[in-house]
Amino acid sequence: MRLQHHPDIRSAHPGLAVGTLQATGITPELPVDLEKFVARATRRLADGPESEFPEIQAWRRAFARMGLKPTQYRCASESLLRRLRKEGTLPRIHPVIDLCNAVSVAYAIPVAVLDIAKISGSLEVRHARGDEKYVTFAGTVEQPNPGEVIFADEDGQAHARRWTNRQSGHSAVSATTSDVLIVSEGLHATAAEDVRLLIEAIAGELSSAGVVTRL
Repeated sequence: MRLQHHPDIRSAHPGLAVGTLQATGITPELPVDLEKFVARATRRLADGPESEFPEIQAWRRAFARMGLKPTQYRCASESLLRRLRKEGTLPRIHPVIDLCNAVSVAYAIPVAVLDIAKISGSLEVRHARGDEKYVTFAGTVEQPNPGEVIFADEDGQAHARRWTNRQSGHSAVSATTSDVLIVSEGLHATAAEDVRLLIEAIAGELSSAGVVTRL
């Protein structure tokens, strides 16, 4: 599975760091350790809200440059940290999603998990033309706004809207998912190193659970 960022995205966000991981052999019974990652995030939140984290502030600035109100459209890691701060827990959905959510809050960096079987060809992070299709988790179909940053496959299916804000239900992990593509992106000053460590943390946990991973 190939993922690339359009040159326009790279040009507009020169500090962008990207990490990807492919995992094969996913099942709904995977034994994963979440608590150490959640505990790390909880300790950090005790010192101040997620809005003060440099990782989150970098995404807020990027969203503002894209014309999005940062407090209305939050990157995925900010939304998860906000929920953790307010409710003290994270949602439990599927072991691989739960793991990636826990690692996401630990590093305060967005992580997307996509079912490779639902992706046509390669993926590109690019500006939408406006004719792509995006399937919500409720099953309704939307069209991204022209110029909006999306994850698009070769059939014009949008697998994320507003970049790291909203993932599609079309390629969401389900009980039948076996192969996934995990993507993490950061924009803050130390993003290159932090994204690398994040991907390595996920790979280590999945490998310990018997999953085959490939960076």
